[in-house]
Amino acid sequence: MPRPKFKSYTELNAWLEDRCVAWAKANPHPEFRDRTTWEVFEQERASLVPYVGPFNGFHALPASVSKTCLVRFDKNRYSVDGRAVGRLVEIRAYAERVEFWQDGKIEGQHDRAFGRDKAICDPLHYIPVLARKPGALRNGAPFKDWDLPPAIKSVQRKLGKVPNGDRQMVQILSMIPIDGLDAVDSACAEALNEGVPGASVVIDILARYREPTPPLTIDTPAALRLTCEPVADCKRYDSLRRPNHGTITGAGCDEPAEALRHEGRLR
Repeated sequence: MPRPKFKSYTELNAWLEDRCVAWAKANPHPEFRDRTTWEVFEQERASLVPYVGPFNGFHALPASVSKTCLVRFDKNRYSVDGRAVGRLVEIRAYAERVEFWQDGKIEGQHDRAFGRDKAICDPLHYIPVLARKPGALRNGAPFKDWDLPPAIKSVQRKLGKVPNGDRQMVQILSMIPIDGLDAVDSACAEALNEGVPGASVVIDILARYREPTPPLTIDTPAALRLTCEPVADCKRYDSLRRPNHGTITGAGCDEPAEALRHEGRLR
C-alpha cells in the first residue's frame, strides 16, 4: 500500500489510534474468541491504571553556544537566546522538537529538523544582540524573512525614515517576549492611529495594557450613609486642643478655647 504521509506527529498519532480502534472492533480477541478485542478492553478498562499524560522521553546531551547564538545538533544548527552565548546548554531532543536548557529554563525551542546543514533561527533570540547593534535589523540574516504582523511592519517602515529609528524599533521588538506579539501589534496599531508611532509611545501603551482593571464602583447602601456630612474645615481641630486658663496653648493664640465648638459636626 502507499506509504502514508502526515504533517505532524499529532496527526500521525490520531491516525494510528483510529486504525487501532477499528481493528480492535473488527477482530476477535485471541483468547476469548466469542468477543472482539474492543469488547474485552471495555470490560477491563475500569481495572487499568489511569492515563497521566505522555511520557517525557528525550535524549539529553551538553553543547556549547557559538558567538552567532547557534547550537549544533544532529548535523543542523538551532538558535538560542543571545544571553546564553558563552555557556553550555543542555540539549533535550524529542521526536518532534528540540529544546535547549540553561540554568533550569528554556533558552530556545524549535521543531526538529531532519537532513543536514540547516540553520533554524528565531529572530526573537537575537533581540539582546540588536540592543548593541541595532543596524543588524535591516540586513541581519535572522530578520530577512521575519513575518511580522501588519501594524508592527508599518511602524518599522515609518521608523526607518527617521534618525535613530532602528534603535527605537529594537526597543519595540524587545517588548514581544514580555507582553506577547499580539499585544505589541495592538499597541503599534493604536500608536499609528494617534499619529505618533514612536518607541516611547508604544511602550507607554503596553504599560497601560498591563495595568489592572479598575474595580467596580459600589454604591453605598442607604443604611451606611452619613446623616451629617463632615465639613472640610481644618480650623475645627484648633477647638479640640486642651485649654489652659481659657487660652489655646502652643499655638501662639490668646483667643478663648471652645473645646467642643463643633461637637455636633463630628458625630
